[in-house]
Order: sequence, then structure tokens, then C-alpha cells
Amino acid sequence: MQLTQALHRNAQQMPSDIATSCEGRVRTWTESRGRVAGLAGGLLAHGVGTGDRVAIASLNSDHYHEMLLATWWAGALVNPVNIRWSPAEISYSLVDSSTRVLFVDDAFAAALPAIREGAPQLKTVIHAGAGVTPDGAVPLEDLVASTPVDDARRGGADIAGVFYTGGTTGFPKGVMLSHQAMLVSALGSAAAGAFVPGATLLHAAPMFHLADLAAWTGTNMLGGSHVMVPAFNPAGVLAAIEEHSVSDALLVPTMLQMLVDAPGFADADLSSLRRILYGASPIAASLLERIQSALPTVRLTQAYGMTELAPIASVLTSEDHQVERLRRSAGRAAPHAEVIVADPEGNEVERGVVGEVLVRGGHVMDGYWGKPEETADALRGGWMHTGDGAYMDDAGYIFIVDRLKDMIVSGGENVYSAEVENALSSHPAVAACAVIGVPDPEWGERVHAVVVLRPGQTVTVEGLRDHAKALIATYKAPRSMETVDALPLSGAGKVLKRELRAAHWGDTDRNVG
Repeated sequence: MQLTQALHRNAQQMPSDIATSCEGRVRTWTESRGRVAGLAGGLLAHGVGTGDRVAIASLNSDHYHEMLLATWWAGALVNPVNIRWSPAEISYSLVDSSTRVLFVDDAFAAALPAIREGAPQLKTVIHAGAGVTPDGAVPLEDLVASTPVDDARRGGADIAGVFYTGGTTGFPKGVMLSHQAMLVSALGSAAAGAFVPGATLLHAAPMFHLADLAAWTGTNMLGGSHVMVPAFNPAGVLAAIEEHSVSDALLVPTMLQMLVDAPGFADADLSSLRRILYGASPIAASLLERIQSALPTVRLTQAYGMTELAPIASVLTSEDHQVERLRRSAGRAAPHAEVIVADPEGNEVERGVVGEVLVRGGHVMDGYWGKPEETADALRGGWMHTGDGAYMDDAGYIFIVDRLKDMIVSGGENVYSAEVENALSSHPAVAACAVIGVPDPEWGERVHAVVVLRPGQTVTVEGLRDHAKALIATYKAPRSMETVDALPLSGAGKVLKRELRAAHWGDTDRNVG
């Protein structure tokens, strides 16, 4: 199979059905296939060859859908750019992967001179936007008007793309995923109920990220329709759901929090919404309860994984969400994945014992681009070592406790930040929080809370500590805190704890991780 196969199938079986809706543009599957074939012809005319890398620096749009498919149609590899990156970081990924062709939209057009300066090997820039085409770039529509070409039909074990990690630690690494890996993940996740036939899927999470790309792949495969908004904002999401009768949405917890807090949420017509898939970071129990109360007819599904797993390893089904104890879990291994919890030597630990989550299956990455040592370390023993600490219960449900590198060692005790964050999030004054370890002369590290307060609310560290001690062990309760207006987030909505720790540790090495 190849990732373009769904485009052929949908154009054959539902030619007049809507494929994409974005900013007033509505295109059928027949139109989508025609534009992709023309755009692929334009790429070939500009020298794109089999296996070449084609980068995409763009906000969400129907063009993103076309750029992905046209790159594969032409036999090349995609390199989706993290939209939160600086020009220097974008240039790094282009140089690292020897990418010579770049799609940009209006949001990234102004950064082109800096990107070109940092990536001198870049030869062709294609502009997909309503604004003025930058000097030296080619308008997307000129390529779409090219003579259509046949699908190269690269698939199976062929690499589909180089997907750079978010760069939360050190330099980002390019994850190589095959067509097979992405399709295996989508098929297995669909079997677990993460994707359903005929959905109208809202793309508000960034399309460069594997979480959204997985939902896009699954929706293509099952013959659904896509609605794109450029980026997440609560008002835009609510309006898009109403206007397009959106049935499905992929949203990370930070987005869900902002959505239910939005002034227009209570008055919005969300009657078409049937399913929300969430993941990418832990969700607070209090937020999950709010969502279930506010949207009682919406079925919630959680997916756990990482870019290296294309990206899904386990699924917490909508049925699982009805069991209170299971809502704190990441579900069970999806049909396509094998998951264990192991000790540092790779041996599976007993149920209930915390270890590292290891995963294997046909969805696992081929490796990191140009980094054989890092690849060998991550895939040692035939398993993908996720770096996530967790335990598994007797029924196979996985309970994530922390990133191993984020674990806090205070007074000789292991403290898992996710557990503390869950306790603090239930405080009525707390809108969002992150827990980190900071240096302490007595304890080595102490538990430190970084808190975003709800409007008009205040809280002291003593009040926060007393609240936590009623829910978790005393040694886990925060001994210090700070308030911030917002937590630093990656493009995928994950809290960048490295940035929070930097203010406290500076150049000093932590004692763990």
C-alpha cells in the first residue's frame, strides 16, 4: 500500500463527495486528485526526483493536503516543518535532510531570506498563499496547472517522510517513517475505534505533527472529509464546527482547556460533533470531567504514542472512558502494536511496577535520519524505547507516570510530575500547571509548581501544598511555586519543561535523566 492509494479509491468511489473545505474553497475527491496529479507534474518539472525531500512550512490548509499527496505522487519524501520553529531551526532541518524544495504559505513568506541564508542548498521555493509571491518563488497554482503525471506509487517499505521531533531536548532528530508504518498505525487505530468511516474531520491541531497527520491518514483511508482552519483558536474552532457540521476533531489537552473556557462555548451549536480524539500530552482529570459534562453526547478517545511510532501505540476507547479508574490510563496496546513495560535491561517488569514503555510492530520508525548511533540506542533489542515511565495493570492498561527524564528525585524518593500535576489541576484557582524539579540543598531536588491561574484567582504555595497533600503523599506535594501568564508550549501543544527548568538549573546538570 501507499499513502496515495486512498486518493485513488475515494475519487473512484465517491468522486463528487467533498474532500476538503478551507477558507471558502470546497473541493471534491475528483478535483483533489486532479490538482495533486498536476502539482506532482510541476514538482517533477522543477527537478524533484525519486526519494528527494520536499519540505512544507505552512499553517493548516487544503493546500497542505495537496502538498503532502503531490510529494508522494511524485515519488519524493515529505519534510513537514514545525510551525513554532525559528528560521534558524527550519534551516537546520533543511540542511540536515538535504532538502532542496520548500513549500511556504503567507505565514512563512517573510522568513524566506533568513531560511535561504541558513540553507544555501535550497533550490526551489513554492508559494501557496493569497499574498504576493516572494521573489524567487513559484506560485503553487502554476505547478497545479502543469501536465498531470501518473502516480509513482512508491509505498510499502519506501520512506514516506522525515518527521523532525519537536526539539524539546537538544537538536531535533529526523524520524524516518515508511508508507507501511503510517498505514499500519492508521489501520490498527481505526480497528480500535480512533477513526471511523465518513467522518468530517476538523484540522485545528497543526498538520505538521504526526498526531494530526495520523487522523488525516485515517480519514483519507476511510473516505471522510477534511475541514481546515489555519491554526487553533477557540472562536475559529467553534465557528468551523457549526459551519461545516464537523463530526470529528483531534485536539490536544491544552486546546480542549481553551475551548471549554472560551466565552462562546456555551452558546455554540456543537450538535454535529460526535467524537473527539485527544492525546500528545497528559490530560487532567478535572478537565476530562468538564469535557464529559459539557459534551455528554461526544465520544472521547485517547491515543498514546510518539512520532517514532507513526504515531500511535495504544488507545483508550470511548467505552473505556466510562470506567472512572481507566480514565487515568493511556489505554491498551492498539491492534497493530506490541507494548511492554521494562526495566533498564529491557526485561519486562511485573504488573504494577514502574518501568519504561517499549513498543514494537510494523509502525515503528526505520530510524533517525543520518544518526545511526541514536537509532541503535532507541531501537535496541528490537524495541522502540519511548523514554516514558509507566506501569501496566493486569488487564494490559498502561498508566503513564512521567517522562523518565522529567522524574524528580527528592530526598531519595521518586516523584512523577504527571501525578502531581493531576492533583494540582483540580484546585479551583489553577487553570494549568507544570511540575518540575529544581535544585534544593537539603532534598537534592524539590518539587516545584509552575501555575497559570484562572482569571481573578489567587493561591499560595501553602494552599496549593495543602490541596495536593489531600490527594497524594506529602513528599510529592510542591514545596515552591511560581505563577506565569502561560506555559511554554511546543507546536504540538506539549509543555516545554526544559525551558521551565532552565531558569532554575542554568548550566548545572540535573541529578536524573
